Amino acid sequence: MKTLLAYFQLMRLPAVFTALSDIILGFLLTHGSFSPPVSFALLLVASASLYLSGMVFNDVFDRKVDAEERPSRPIPSGRISTQKAATLGGLLILAGVGAAQTVGTQSLIVASLLVVAILSYDMLLKKTFLAPLMMGICRFLNVMLGASAVSREINLWVKPQLRIAAALGLFIVGLTWFARMEAKNSNRGQLVGGLLVINSGLGALAWMLATYPWPRETNLSMVLAALGVVALTINRRLVQAILNPVPQNVQVAVKTMLMSYVMLNAIMVFVWTANPQYAILTAALLLPTILLSRWMSVT
Repeated sequence: MKTLLAYFQLMRLPAVFTALSDIILGFLLTHGSFSPPVSFALLLVASASLYLSGMVFNDVFDRKVDAEERPSRPIPSGRISTQKAATLGGLLILAGVGAAQTVGTQSLIVASLLVVAILSYDMLLKKTFLAPLMMGICRFLNVMLGASAVSREINLWVKPQLRIAAALGLFIVGLTWFARMEAKNSNRGQLVGGLLVINSGLGALAWMLATYPWPRETNLSMVLAALGVVALTINRRLVQAILNPVPQNVQVAVKTMLMSYVMLNAIMVFVWTANPQYAILTAALLLPTILLSRWMSVT
């Protein structure tokens, strides 16, 4: 059990459910339901596998830094060897790409782009100013992966999925910027910059909610109010971290944003489908995230 827990910690298992919420949203944007169920299930497998591979390779390439800043993590603590971790990451990539290929050509293309983005972030860009942008691109592509189970004759890269994926990606750009120094006291200017980008992403979603010609009638006032509650919850934690930028406050803010991200997807699912059951199913992904986060880190 200790070995299994170490692998779960290496993969940041609680956070994978945020990636699955992307697939639910993306798939419903192009299908309106979970049919065909096999394609939907395969895309869930593809997204989870690629997301977990990114977490694994993040620790593989950060093992020297983690030895100083986070010595309790699985690799620097010696609970998992670097070779075993790299092998696991490679197998997860193969599983993700293989599942996407089974769905179709468009899914394979998006999954391949996502692999390039993940490895570019982990291997090359994490320590550069391009890191938040690349992480946002990863999330953008993950939403598009969910939407990708369409034939080659259909243009995948159109609205609404393109705009929604871009807004969610912008939110993740800000989140990544905000979290860059979470292991030590953060720079207030950097935190303020992250806050502005995060709220730009939230503002883009609010603008779409208010102006886009949605296919089904919904109570937009109620939906905007729900988005407002999520935004207030996030910004409360952001402001607390900016006022006192110690690691604990920044990490709590990041955890809050990751969990709130699932709610953002649930809100967009409800607006697109007008189906409360689909929205509740999406929001329910918070439950395993919260439960598992008691035993292992989300970030």
